[in-house]
Amino acid sequence: MALYLLYESSSCYCLFEAHGLDEIGHNTEAVRASVSDLSRFGRVIQLTALHPSQSALDALNQINAVSEGYMSDELRSFLELNLPKVKEGKKPKFSLGVAEPKIGSCIFEATKIPCQSNEFVHELLRGVRQHFHSFIKDFKPGDIEKAQLGLAHSYSRAKVKFNVNRVDNMVIQAIFLLDKFDKDINSFSMRIREWYSWHFPELVKIVNDNYLYARVSKIIKDKSLLSKEHIPMLTEVLGDEDKAREVVDAGKASMGQDLSPIDLINVQTFAQKVIDLADYRKRLYDYLVAKMSDIAPNLAALIGDMVGARLISHAGSLTNLAKCPSSTLQILGAEKALFRALKTRGNTPKYGLIFHSSFIGRASAKNKGRIARYVANKCCIASRIDCFADSSTTAFGEKLREQVEERLDFYDKGVAPRKNVDVMKEVLGNLEKRGIMK
Repeated sequence: MALYLLYESSSCYCLFEAHGLDEIGHNTEAVRASVSDLSRFGRVIQLTALHPSQSALDALNQINAVSEGYMSDELRSFLELNLPKVKEGKKPKFSLGVAEPKIGSCIFEATKIPCQSNEFVHELLRGVRQHFHSFIKDFKPGDIEKAQLGLAHSYSRAKVKFNVNRVDNMVIQAIFLLDKFDKDINSFSMRIREWYSWHFPELVKIVNDNYLYARVSKIIKDKSLLSKEHIPMLTEVLGDEDKAREVVDAGKASMGQDLSPIDLINVQTFAQKVIDLADYRKRLYDYLVAKMSDIAPNLAALIGDMVGARLISHAGSLTNLAKCPSSTLQILGAEKALFRALKTRGNTPKYGLIFHSSFIGRASAKNKGRIARYVANKCCIASRIDCFADSSTTAFGEKLREQVEERLDFYDKGVAPRKNVDVMKEVLGNLEKRGIMK
């Protein structure tokens, strides 16, 4: 039985005929040993037909079809024109060797050409790939490499569909950093309170906020130098003149110990570091809000920027979150409690990260599980819209949020909510009027 080989190059389709296989042997090991010897391999494998790509775009379309296991019209015409005809009711006297079983199945279903894809065929195609420049003599040196590089770039861009404004990794890193900053700033603020309280212990009871405490300690420095001249600066920080006067009065009657100049310098330096960290944390939060409006506007509109970012981070990406069913999204973040409940045969958790949304807290105790299930359902819809929609809009997220509000009213007052299909039709109608969607 004759054996033909289909080889997909970066610039053309090639059809090779393998004849006289006795020359190199019929087993895989023999073929593998003969591949390195072009004189032996070239006597067995001969080029019978070639179909060049018309353009770079045509080459990209052909390689996309092959990678997806689909036979293009050009490939079908090329094979039917150059392979022996397959007569109905008779067994073909040849077979076609292909690299991918998927494309082989597609070729057989469409043309009834018998295909095979096994280790023996793969070794023959490896030899063809290695000596391809010897079979095609019209190419100039470097042409094949340039075609491969250009097609590789085009194929990668088409598969990735890269959009710098929708890189969810930036959201994942930002929310991790925000959580880390919250812990670190809290720890550092407690340290500055304990450190400076040795000098001015009364200030802790007057200023409760950690950030304001660091700023006030930076202004006061040495408590013995406090005077009425400090009141305007303290008022600007604290936002309350009475509290600023209270700080000044407490400083004059403080029971704290005096600090040396070098100790005060270290306390002031550390306080400035805490202030800088807190300021950067605010800027990072603004950055996260901006990125969420680009990447997942509907999810952010529905459940909030922080909770939405945590869901994306925990799932690994927006695409992974969009693939999650609502039952998985509902307990995302509560995996330990889930497996503990399964192990002990106890009650499984009703919610995970979505507990931090305002909806769960507003529901009554008996309805928390029900509203968590409903919120997870809407989050699933919002994440899928954000992931797969071509245009970016918050219209769906806002309407989904209204539905959750209506559901809360239904649990409290018995007011029947609108159906989801009616709400979605309303949103689509509004977007079509505004020309955002067609």
